[in-house]
Amino acid sequence: MVGELRRVLVCSPQTAGWCHAADWRKMSYLRPPECGTAQRQHDVLCEHLHAAGAELVQLEDFDGLSADAVYAHDASLITDAGAVCMNMGKACRTGEPYAHRRAYEKLGIPVLGEIQLPGTAESGDMVWLDARTLLVGRGYRTNAAGILQLRTMLRPLEIEVLSAPLPHSAGPGSCLHLMSLVSLLDERTALVDLPWLAVETVEVLRERGYRFVEIDPAERATLACNVLSLGKGRLLAIEENAETNARLRHAGFEVRTFPASEIGINGGGGPTCLTRPILRS
Repeated sequence: MVGELRRVLVCSPQTAGWCHAADWRKMSYLRPPECGTAQRQHDVLCEHLHAAGAELVQLEDFDGLSADAVYAHDASLITDAGAVCMNMGKACRTGEPYAHRRAYEKLGIPVLGEIQLPGTAESGDMVWLDARTLLVGRGYRTNAAGILQLRTMLRPLEIEVLSAPLPHSAGPGSCLHLMSLVSLLDERTALVDLPWLAVETVEVLRERGYRFVEIDPAERATLACNVLSLGKGRLLAIEENAETNARLRHAGFEVRTFPASEIGINGGGGPTCLTRPILRS
């Protein structure tokens, strides 16, 4: 999750239907989506990704997409052997895994399988601790049956799947993924919302030698913990989180920022949510 980003899947607000998202309340957005602002902010995000050396792959339009499809990270997981398509825990997002499968087929990327009911799983709950260890948040978006299916699917690849309990937070309607509480910055540094992490998750990270940079708690609601590693000590973060970004710079990282009042904060997804890395080196 922290190697140099080479190829990344993104979905524009226009493709995701932000210009006619009448059901924004059901999706737990803060206010009606403003498509023009969202598209401009997404364009800045993409400019940063391109400048960092990443090839951008645009998700194609598909009738089953909701506005949440802009958060392209969640509907699939990439392994060294291919992709796993999820089964989304949020009802309006059920069409996204198929759109991801179709994208991977066009790119020539094998699809290893997909999570099936009664299992649900979203990749925002999944953090690679190393090449053979996947930490998966158990919450309202990813359930025990989904984790079991993922564990079974990845066992032939000798990948260990660890389960991490998540807090109730604001309940099933809110978007609280594991990656809302921890973002890996490099091989041994994690940005964390420490008071919200389960004790066993903190212990797993510390046992593996991670040092912590803590977010400013006042910036929790503006997704301060959602930071994308571009590799080589470079990070992409939301510009509104000035204090947390200052802490990251003090810790030795180069922090690039983009405005995310609409594309990020309104819909509840930061730069990791907005990107589905396909290749890192």
